[in-house]
Amino acid sequence: MLTALVALLVALGAMVAYDLKSYHEGWVADLKAQAELLGHSTAPALEFDDVKVASENLALLRLQPRVRAAAIYGAQGERFASYTAAGADAPLPAHAEKQGVHRADRDIAVALPIVQDGRAIGSVYLRAEYALHDRVLTYLGIAAVVALAALGIAFLFSMRLQRAVVQPILAISDVARDVMQRQDYSRRAAKMTDDEVGVLADSFNGMLGEIEKHAQEVMRLNEQLEARVHERTAQLETSNEDLRLATAVAEKANRAKSEFLSSMSHELRTPLNAIIGFGQLLGTNIADAKPERRQEFVDHIVGAGKHLLTLINEILNLARIESGHVELSVEPVPLDDVLSECRKMIEPMASQRAIATQFVNSSGCVALADRMRLKQVVLNLVSNAIKYNRPGGSVRVDCDRFNAGHVRISVKDTGAGLQPEQVEALFQPFNRLGQEGGPEQGTGIGLVVTQRLVELMGGQIGVHSVPGEGSVFWVDLRASELPAVPHAETDWGDLASLTAAPREGEAPATVLYVEDNPASRQLVEELLAARGDIRLLTAPDGQRGVEMARQYVPDVILMDNNMPRMTGREAQSILHMDPRTAHIPIIALTANAMPDAAVAGLAAGFFRYLTKPLEPRRLLEALDSALATARARR
Repeated sequence: MLTALVALLVALGAMVAYDLKSYHEGWVADLKAQAELLGHSTAPALEFDDVKVASENLALLRLQPRVRAAAIYGAQGERFASYTAAGADAPLPAHAEKQGVHRADRDIAVALPIVQDGRAIGSVYLRAEYALHDRVLTYLGIAAVVALAALGIAFLFSMRLQRAVVQPILAISDVARDVMQRQDYSRRAAKMTDDEVGVLADSFNGMLGEIEKHAQEVMRLNEQLEARVHERTAQLETSNEDLRLATAVAEKANRAKSEFLSSMSHELRTPLNAIIGFGQLLGTNIADAKPERRQEFVDHIVGAGKHLLTLINEILNLARIESGHVELSVEPVPLDDVLSECRKMIEPMASQRAIATQFVNSSGCVALADRMRLKQVVLNLVSNAIKYNRPGGSVRVDCDRFNAGHVRISVKDTGAGLQPEQVEALFQPFNRLGQEGGPEQGTGIGLVVTQRLVELMGGQIGVHSVPGEGSVFWVDLRASELPAVPHAETDWGDLASLTAAPREGEAPATVLYVEDNPASRQLVEELLAARGDIRLLTAPDGQRGVEMARQYVPDVILMDNNMPRMTGREAQSILHMDPRTAHIPIIALTANAMPDAAVAGLAAGFFRYLTKPLEPRRLLEALDSALATARARR
């Protein structure tokens, strides 16, 4: 019924709108035609100022009952003649209106010009009834009657459709609602007719059958899913247990690392204690101390300093190994020489613990290895064999060809041996295999570093141990058929041989040392005190060093790097860009011993790059070379 009503309203509205538009356009056209005809007939009277003829022409409008009033206006807009229908209340304007069509109350008015021989001599004005409002009311009444009749007919049809369409659809809706509430997909809707609604009922029942089938499949899959969930839960519990064990291992490793840091602190403090203690003894100016006694104190200080430097280098080496930045120089190395050096270094430790050591000759075996790293590996294995040996035990070091292209170094001890589970954890970082509470000091990383160094040299390391009898650690390396590279220990000799006097006719060379550490400045001053050919100037920081270099223009500059106010690198860059000081050789004296820093320093323009602690002979040799370069430039 609502659809029928909307359709009627749209149709009637369109029809009424079209009719009203046609009525308006037709009536306006009629009025314009009458106005033009009236203007044409009254033009002579208006031309000759004959009001009587003009009035008679206007009076003919009584034959048009819908025309309520009319008027003729002169060229100046004054009213010339007029007409008003009997009983009409239609006032005329005193002067001519604007030409065109416009509304006047509920009437319509037309104003057109009167043209004679191509010139306007006046205008005509007509005012007539405009029955648009009445026509709208009439159409509304007709539309209401038609709508009521149509709605009645629609109501009769809807009663028929209610029984034929709506009731079967409502029955299907009730079944659908019951299925959703009870989740009973076995329900079916009754088929009442064989038309489209019957087809809908059959389709609905078929859909319920498919849903019932899928529901049974979903239940079966849910049962399988539950079984899988139980299985995954069991696996997750197993994984959680593995994670718990891994966490425990990580915590143990963390504790081992903390113990390693504590042990490393002890190892660093021990040589520092010797350096500080003997230094304080020397500073007390003991009156009865003989020169030999004082030299003994100095030897202790130097030895402890070297040991401290070795510890620091080992820590740096470990860091480089862990980061993969360790540098190796793999070359043919005679194993007899390496074992001989290791024997000399290890014999005091073995004698102190009453351990017999035996180094078997290698029969001229040569291995491809880094000499320093190989020596570090052998010393670590032999020292462990001594430390963890039984009282009065022995250590045997053998070296022979293992197979074609390889040599094997083996270290055999007579200690307590290792259990199988200890062998498995042997090369784990920070794991001391239960020796944490024992009398022997250790870090738990020695074998880890040893293993990684051996692997970096292209070799392998392993162990064979029998509990109660001892262990044999072995290292396999590639053999070399090439002759070994000769190696000699550096001999600094007597520093007094490096003194020099000024050349005849030459003034002493000026050397500027820029260093913020007073102790380092004093050390260099003492080293150069015996050099009569050198006049030493010192500056406490980089900025003061730049000022003194520009003021004195020294022959050579010794430059520290890490200083307040201005670093050595910044000062070197400033002096290098200054034409007055660009020719001066600058030697870097710094504690930054990383290889990358040395390469970067030389690339930046340093003449030499020396690292602390200072080696006097290297410093003096670099200084002589820089002075020779400065003389050559002059």
